[in-house]
Amino acid sequence: MLKPLKNIKLSPAQVIVLFYVVAVIVSVGLLSLPITLKPGVEWSFLDVLFTTVSAISVTGLTVVSIQETFSTFGIFVLLFIVQFGGIGIMTLGTFFWLVLRKKIGLKQRQLISKDQNQSHLSGLVILMRQILIIILLIELVGTIILGTYFLKYFPTWQEAYLQGLFGAVSATTNAGFDITGSSLMPFAHDYFVQIVNIILLTLGAIGFPVLIEVKEFLRNKKAYGVHFTLFTKLTTLTFFSLMIFGTIIILCFEANHFFADKSWHESFFYAFFQSSTTRNGGLATMDVSQFTTPTLLSLCVLMFIGASPSSVGGGIRTTTFAVVILLIWSFAKGHKNVKVFKRELHEDDVRKSVVVTFLAVLICFIALMILTQTENFSLMAIMFEVSSAFGTTGLSMGITPELSSIGKIVIILLMFIGRVGVLSLVFIFNKQPRDVSYHYPKERVIVG
Repeated sequence: MLKPLKNIKLSPAQVIVLFYVVAVIVSVGLLSLPITLKPGVEWSFLDVLFTTVSAISVTGLTVVSIQETFSTFGIFVLLFIVQFGGIGIMTLGTFFWLVLRKKIGLKQRQLISKDQNQSHLSGLVILMRQILIIILLIELVGTIILGTYFLKYFPTWQEAYLQGLFGAVSATTNAGFDITGSSLMPFAHDYFVQIVNIILLTLGAIGFPVLIEVKEFLRNKKAYGVHFTLFTKLTTLTFFSLMIFGTIIILCFEANHFFADKSWHESFFYAFFQSSTTRNGGLATMDVSQFTTPTLLSLCVLMFIGASPSSVGGGIRTTTFAVVILLIWSFAKGHKNVKVFKRELHEDDVRKSVVVTFLAVLICFIALMILTQTENFSLMAIMFEVSSAFGTTGLSMGITPELSSIGKIVIILLMFIGRVGVLSLVFIFNKQPRDVSYHYPKERVIVG
């Protein structure tokens, strides 16, 4: 895989997108094998493609029932694809390069940097190794805990640990797939299962650099000079603020509606879990279509923001949202620069955040306009589906299996864009970014 890259003059963004396209093609072939399906099950190529992209992008939207469609072998194939999509192509690629003792040169480091949204090339191999170890360790612990606990729910230990394995991987990668047939609704009153899943969802979505820094801090907390980077501080603050904000909003909007006949602890866990899963989880303990319109709109915004950079999730990312908010706040106060935590943000990062947000809104708006013409569903249901697909979340108001062929293609494109990232989509149109060597005279225009 390395030698052909030397002869192809493609930018890192173009190669990353190409790799994901190849991954989709290979995965479609795997899921098309008769052995992956239960006897008598048939599905169209478009449904195979939809499920594949949903798995690669770790979204979880599906037009078929995973439980009723896949054989045990097919479930493991799907699990592998989800794992592949969650960890990331370059993380697994780096692992195989290390196993094969291949030299990881500048070209490969550029690819890793682009895939993980890193701005530097140093320490990337160590980063990839740490990401792989951390995510596999989290999934292993999650499998043991859930599998052992599920012994009380399932008749055999094989089924209990299969449910535990699939649930742990699906939650950690924020894939949102399930083999229960009804997500986590059977555990709507089992708060232990919900808490374990919330922890797994959070660990997968908060960002690998954050987990690595926390690990280093816990290991060297007595050492002098150990501190968290601005990225970790901003990401963590934004991530948990959105989670708390979502919980409060749901509790307030549904107090006299869905929660009217619920106890305080039922209401809290329904709200807390649904807020947590909008960070890209896609799992649900209830039918979200039962929520009122204000709550659904709030969930759309949370899904659109998505997870943190360099994580398993999609959306515009938490730091992008934070930077845009900080930019607006700084502008309102008359400041020319954006400052936070006694640091000044780089102009390139601010510019990227604005571009990503604007393009993401534009992409979702175009998708929304197309789907309102091709689908016979309410505007709210379509908007929810679009936000969920772009944020690679996987929540749905139940319209996914009923989408038309055009509708499925639009959602497929949104899931793919959400996984590879808006910036990668922009950069595939140029070979290498470069600064111009000349400037025109500046002139002011009237805005606002």
